[in-house]
Amino acid sequence: MADLAYTPAVAEATRDLYRKVAKVVPEIEWPVHAPTILAINALKREKNAVILAHNYMTPEIFHCVADVVGDSLQLAREAAKTDARIIVQAGVHFMAETSKVLSPDKTVLIPDPEAGCSLADSISGADVRLLKQKYPGLPVVTYVNTSAEVKAESDVCCTSSNAAAVVEDIAREWGVDAVLMVPDEFLALNTAKKTAVKIISWKGHCEVHERFTAADIRGFREAHPGVVVLAHPECQPEVIAEADFAGSTSGMLSYVGKHRPGRVVLVTECSMSDNVAVEFPEIEFVRPCNLCPHMKRITLPKILHSLETMSVEVIVDPAVAARAKKSVERMLAVGAAKKAA
Repeated sequence: MADLAYTPAVAEATRDLYRKVAKVVPEIEWPVHAPTILAINALKREKNAVILAHNYMTPEIFHCVADVVGDSLQLAREAAKTDARIIVQAGVHFMAETSKVLSPDKTVLIPDPEAGCSLADSISGADVRLLKQKYPGLPVVTYVNTSAEVKAESDVCCTSSNAAAVVEDIAREWGVDAVLMVPDEFLALNTAKKTAVKIISWKGHCEVHERFTAADIRGFREAHPGVVVLAHPECQPEVIAEADFAGSTSGMLSYVGKHRPGRVVLVTECSMSDNVAVEFPEIEFVRPCNLCPHMKRITLPKILHSLETMSVEVIVDPAVAARAKKSVERMLAVGAAKKAA
């Protein structure tokens, strides 16, 4: 076990890291975080491991121990490229499964196996099979925020940023004018506004994003004149209609970097604002605090314990993984074709 005392040597070794996050991590908390951060970074090097951190991780994880950061698909794609032997997923369980699907020869660890997802849990592989029976001949477009089992029953995956392109591509390939899109109802409704393809949706929701309302957005504008509102497509269509921009977590980050609004609100999980604020200290971030209880199960001590004990390893049945990988690769092919065009 690592020595987790906060000594002058630890303070010196982590000084630059704290300087980076000082505006979003209170100074009084740093003596608690610093020894664990130092131990994690040393253990990563020793074990040839990388940590993938989703945009909703807290800043001390996102900025101080992560090797790769981004949305769920970015993390999985980068995991497949790494030469590291071990992947630690600082995110939720379906993300770890996707990393394993795309990196079957690597050891994938999740620091807390109970880090689930209300959206991913809203649908099962059996549900998808029943949908295909009810709507024969229609392709299934599945959001990447799903289990490997659900991906395996699907024809193609999508992200919140490429959903419309994927829907149109698969409809054209199959010669149909409608598709099944699971599990996020609001993402499906928002995507339907961008395409002539009919979308038949499922009733799944993200428990963070579904809580935002159009009234919330109007309240932000009233309380913070001139604020620019960026919303995630997992929000209700009424929320998207009130926003200045709708996009994935990566899309929001790109928007902030490109437009540099003086005052902005990110209508998504609240740690996202802290993480983006580190990169853009000159921007005022209005912070609506809808926390994801599942993401917050991942902590620095749990990441350290995961590396020390090599637990909890994520296993995906090879037959399921092979089928799930096809649906993810089918999506990636759409992205590649779009870039080449």
